Amino acid sequence: MKKPVGPVLIEFDADAPAATPDAAPAVPDLMTEAPTGKAMEMLATLAARKPSRLARWFWTLLSALLAFVVSIAAWDFVNGMIARNPVLGYTALVLTGLFVAVLLAIAVKELASFARLKRLDAVHRAAVAALAAQDLGAARKVTDQIAALYAGRADVRWGLDRLAEHKGDMFDADALLGLAEREVIAPLDLRAMREVEAAARQVATVTAIVPLALADVAAALTGNLRMIRRVAEVYGGRAGTLGSWRLTRTVLTHLVATGAVAVGDDLIQSIAGGGLLSKISRRFGEGVVNGALTARVGVAAMEVCRPMPFHTVKRPSVTGLVQRALTGLFSR
Repeated sequence: MKKPVGPVLIEFDADAPAATPDAAPAVPDLMTEAPTGKAMEMLATLAARKPSRLARWFWTLLSALLAFVVSIAAWDFVNGMIARNPVLGYTALVLTGLFVAVLLAIAVKELASFARLKRLDAVHRAAVAALAAQDLGAARKVTDQIAALYAGRADVRWGLDRLAEHKGDMFDADALLGLAEREVIAPLDLRAMREVEAAARQVATVTAIVPLALADVAAALTGNLRMIRRVAEVYGGRAGTLGSWRLTRTVLTHLVATGAVAVGDDLIQSIAGGGLLSKISRRFGEGVVNGALTARVGVAAMEVCRPMPFHTVKRPSVTGLVQRALTGLFSR
């Protein structure tokens, strides 16, 4: 076929409308999937997963075997050192004894932390039972337990004085526990909310700014561990390392069991904000949602660590916590 020489004339239909920019098809939106907070969902799923019985036996026996081997090795080392050089041997014996004493102190501290958390849980269950039965005698016992729980704390001294002054005027369980909640627990709620807002801000910032893989999961893990531990400290349940892990597992297991990690009514506005931000940056949208889910974990931690349920004091709103936490961090 011979290649044409010269200009080529292409005829258009005279009746066809002229092509203009406003008639061009719309550019497809590739960001159709709204951010879901995958980091927080992954964290909650991993924390709530129960190890199998075989895995528990494996780790228990491995820990016992390692402790046995280390103790025998330390015994042989100290005895051998005493036989070779008594001065160095007894020095090693003293250092080993001090190390064992520190381990015992850590164990006592962990047991004390578990006892504090158990005490908070016992007061919480007693308050729930007193409210359900409208038992004035049980309510007075609960208020006495709350007063004993916070007797040495200066930050609630004014509330304790108010409680002691007016509790004799209350003649039903509902009013008496409401007085205790407003005067003693409500100021602690404000401090706990500040901790939740700080954790939500940290998780949202790291998710939005740090592009490293799994950085958002690591930030969510560390931020939520610190937040739950500080919330427990606010309510008088100072937890050790093992206590913090157990408390975190309890909170996240409760969230997964109740489906609270999924998007709900209290997250609609945050999800909408995350969806708008995802048009600009996908990670910004994920940051808002991860921060909102962190706030939800914080509210659950408040409910678990609180010595009494939310009754006369309104339960904190996740949307309100997120708005205060992210004010100025992401523009609307």
